[in-house]
Amino acid sequence: MYSRFTFLNICIFFIFFNIKISAQKTPNLEGVQVAFLSDVHLQDLFGTFSDNDFKGVLNTKTRKYTLIRTMASQLHSTRIFNENYFAFIAALEDIAKRKIKYVALPGDYTDDGQPIHVRGLKKILDQYQKKYNIEFFITTGNHDPVGPFAQESGKEDFLGKEGKSQPIFSKDGMYKPNMNIEQPVVITADIAKMGYLGITDNLKNFGFYPNKKYKFWATPFTTYNSQNYNYKKAVEGSLLKNRVYEVEPGYEVPDVSYVVEPIDGLWLMAIDGNVYIPKKNAADPKDSKSYSEASTGYNNVLSNKKHLIKWVQDISAEAKLQGKTLVAFSHFPMIDFNDGASAEIKELLGPNKWQLNRVPVEEVAQVFADAGLKIHFGGHMHINDTGVRTTGKGNTLVNVQTPSLAAYIPAYKLLTIQKDNRIDIQTITINDVSGFDELFDLYKMEYQFLQSQNDKDIWNIDILKTKSYHDFTDFHLKELVRLRFLKDDWPSAFKDFILNVSAKDLLILANMNSDKDFDFILKNKTQFQKEWNEAEAKSVEILTQNNLKKEDFNWTGNDLLIDFYRFRSADELALADVGTQRAKEYKVLSNLFLEGSKSDFLKDTPLQKQIKLFFVIFNKFMHEVPADHFSVDLKNGEVKSVE
Repeated sequence: MYSRFTFLNICIFFIFFNIKISAQKTPNLEGVQVAFLSDVHLQDLFGTFSDNDFKGVLNTKTRKYTLIRTMASQLHSTRIFNENYFAFIAALEDIAKRKIKYVALPGDYTDDGQPIHVRGLKKILDQYQKKYNIEFFITTGNHDPVGPFAQESGKEDFLGKEGKSQPIFSKDGMYKPNMNIEQPVVITADIAKMGYLGITDNLKNFGFYPNKKYKFWATPFTTYNSQNYNYKKAVEGSLLKNRVYEVEPGYEVPDVSYVVEPIDGLWLMAIDGNVYIPKKNAADPKDSKSYSEASTGYNNVLSNKKHLIKWVQDISAEAKLQGKTLVAFSHFPMIDFNDGASAEIKELLGPNKWQLNRVPVEEVAQVFADAGLKIHFGGHMHINDTGVRTTGKGNTLVNVQTPSLAAYIPAYKLLTIQKDNRIDIQTITINDVSGFDELFDLYKMEYQFLQSQNDKDIWNIDILKTKSYHDFTDFHLKELVRLRFLKDDWPSAFKDFILNVSAKDLLILANMNSDKDFDFILKNKTQFQKEWNEAEAKSVEILTQNNLKKEDFNWTGNDLLIDFYRFRSADELALADVGTQRAKEYKVLSNLFLEGSKSDFLKDTPLQKQIKLFFVIFNKFMHEVPADHFSVDLKNGEVKSVE
């Protein structure tokens, strides 16, 4: 009896021992959170040059010198240059308040990788790392670095005294004086663009290099795995000279991708998606000017950076084998971010508009899904979006587009690991920002100067009446549409029509069956009075069926266009400004234009076809995968909205 009892106890001991070992191999990560802040585009407003006494322009409101760009420049740009500094601080404060300990920055964290701004970023990250014990993990964007190697650069649109533009360049002679020069040129090396060496050396403490406290750290070029890992091997493998590849024969450039395990069980994969392809007339392999820019993203990875695919495959397999939760992030999207409307956008606007060259081909999602990636956070496009692709092999990849803090709607993504291989993803908007209006008096000075010069395309000074950062970015989008997008994006006939049409007119036109262009009908209503009245009566009937009233259609074509851009940028977050009622009106109107025989584009006039394509695109923007608060099942890629 004694021996049998002893044997039984030994068996029980080994069972529980094995259970304990098994539990150690699969750590409980439930509740662990990672914040993703993309496209911060930080410009250090209060930085100082190391080789020039120029301090910027004096802000009489704060009595501080500030280094800012003009309002005119940022209202012609897809990103804000100045106020995002305060938004970045606000986002970090929100992260600290939520006690989040891991933060990933998927590229474009500086204006253009200039020393003054890189130092400013490092200072801020160091402060939050020290004060709140936050660990930061960053990867490259096409703005940091702009090229594989350092290069001279500068901007001519900083704000100077008396509201005039102030050119600042890294080398004398880069700015060619002409009749428009308003201030003497400031020369400082701190405004040049850093290459990989400068970026990674200055920001080495934020994932680019190993740390003794990391459980695991590796690159595409290291030969060890998580089982035979040690810090000494990682340090040797982290040297930049050991992290290069031939993008083309004779052209060797860095690749600073890495995977890191900051806490037992969580692997963060930071993919360097920059691909610098040599130009046809390239001469010097060590000169950034010999290479094309990296903004195309993963389409060029497929052709010129294939080793990343094998690396992702190897790391994904190892993570699965070791029971690790793998989360990838990089600067560039892996899935079409236009909600499946890229073909219609190309047909309506042309192949060279709306950055269609940045849309990843379908092969990108297929390759990385089959390589084992299940969840990827991207940036680059300054939009809020979620994309899902399942391959023929049954592998699903979810791509989460992280909004920019420097554009509408400013926000970051928050991932929370849940049990049973599920993750929760929230979009945290940064609406109220302390100090966002700190620079407004300086802009008033700029506005007065532009008025004195009789500037034709002067920006709308009402932006200085905004009461929140959310409203400021919304106003920025509106001005961007007015000052840039209307001129650059749209066919002239469409633009003239949409700016002069009313909502009620659109409603009636959607119910008319005519072979005449819409603008012709509007200009000659008396010729179509019978058809117009019949279409109007039909419109009222349709609205009644949808619990809408004709009186609700009191917006303009310009309002429609603004809301179109809001949805494109912010997805369902745009409902905060558009409103559910207006969105419903758009959906009903969209369906009217596209239903039945009216969707036969072959019979449409040019303007009718353009309007219908517009509504096809708009409809897709408003019907898609959840992008605000949702969950992802990492086992099957299922995405569900969380109310």
